[in-house]
Formats: sequence, C-alpha cells, structure tokens
Amino acid sequence: MSDTTAKWSGSEALLQRLFEIARASALAEMASGVAHELNQPLGAITTYAQAGERMLNRPAPMLDRALDVFRQISHAALGAGEGIKRIRRLFEHGLPERTRCRMPELIDELRPVLDALALRAHATVSVHAPHPVPDLLVDRTRIQHVLYALTDNAVAASRDGTAIPCIRIDVSADRYSVETGISDSGGGVPAEVRPHLFRPFFTTKAQGTGLGLASSRAIIESHDGTIGFDNPPAGGSRFWFRLPHAPTL
Repeated sequence: MSDTTAKWSGSEALLQRLFEIARASALAEMASGVAHELNQPLGAITTYAQAGERMLNRPAPMLDRALDVFRQISHAALGAGEGIKRIRRLFEHGLPERTRCRMPELIDELRPVLDALALRAHATVSVHAPHPVPDLLVDRTRIQHVLYALTDNAVAASRDGTAIPCIRIDVSADRYSVETGISDSGGGVPAEVRPHLFRPFFTTKAQGTGLGLASSRAIIESHDGTIGFDNPPAGGSRFWFRLPHAPTL
C-alpha cells in the first residue's frame, strides 16, 4: 500500500468515526428536544388539575368526579415523567474517553477531511497554530467532530459571501485555556439569528437539521469548556471554543 493510499484510507476511517459521533450527538440533542416537547403536556395536566380543584370549590362539591380526575392526572404525570427519563437514558452521552493531546495535533490529523470540505465551495483552509501549546485532556474524536461541524458551517457561510471563500483556523492559549477559532469570509451572523444559534433544531440552512451547533455545545460543555461566536470588524464570522489546560503532570 502506497503512502498516499494509506493516508486516504486513514482519512476515510477518521471520517467514518466523525460521522458516528455526529449521529450520536445529533440523537442526544434530538432526545433533549423531544423531552422538552413532552413537558408541554405536563402544563396541560396542571390546567386540568386546576379544573378539578374548581370542582371541589363548588357549593355542592363534585367529589367523586374530582377524585377520579386527580387520579388520572397523577397517573399521566408520573407516566410522562418516566417517559422523559427513559428517553434521556437511551440517548445520554457516556463520559468522554479523554486522552492527553494538543490541539494542533487534532487539527493536523483532521486536515485532509477539512480540505475536502472546503473543496466543495472552492475554498481554502489555513491553519495558524503555534507550537507548542498546552496539553488538553479530551475525547479526541468528539473534539474533532466539533472542528468538523464548525468548519462545515464556515464553508456554507462562505458560499453566501462575496469575498473569495477562505476558512481560517487559529489556535491560541492563555494561562487557563486553549482557544480554537474557525473564521469564514461570509456575511456574518445576522442579529436576529444570534440568540437562537445553539438551540436544538434551529437552522438557517434549507437542508439543515439544526443539530450541529447544539451538539458541538454539548460536547464542549461536557469537557468543562465554553463555545461562542463573534462577528469580526473585517467581516465574516468566527466561531470559537475554549478548553481548559490538562492538569500538570
């Protein structure tokens, strides 16, 4: 097997693992959304309970009917609560399998996949990562999934811009954390969209699922990190995430 063939074979295997993480993360966020939707009927149950209370406050209380209503409400509420717990247990993320590594290593390993993404929009990817940077203690593939998802969004945004498509990945560090930013040359994030960006199922893409940013946030927060975005003065948008340094050995 030639070096080129081996390289692409390794890239395909990595891409497959990333897709598996993407599916698992998407399902986890979908479960969260379903759980949220199930909470709505519980509000209706409260309304019915109030109706039952009014039955008891009548001059001639409707005791038998009110008791039956309350029993049914209690049973339904408990059942809905257990249903939510089952859904969450089914799709919960396991604890990240963390290893010690550095962000430039993760980017270099993912680079062929990111270049292939950019090629779709005839864009280029540039990486600015100083060496060395502090170690991280992370689940490598899940963090690479975040890099993939943010780069995919950057490519989509750059298609809509007027400038030559260019994706920039930059890595920096301070005393406490390592920050990774993914910048695009698109039109920036509109003001009306900003409050909703990381909500499950919210998307501005015609074929989007609205789960990429939501799952990325879940992964970063599970690593005790933070994620956000800026609209730089020069144009475009920059999504970033910060991860804490690994403990000193």
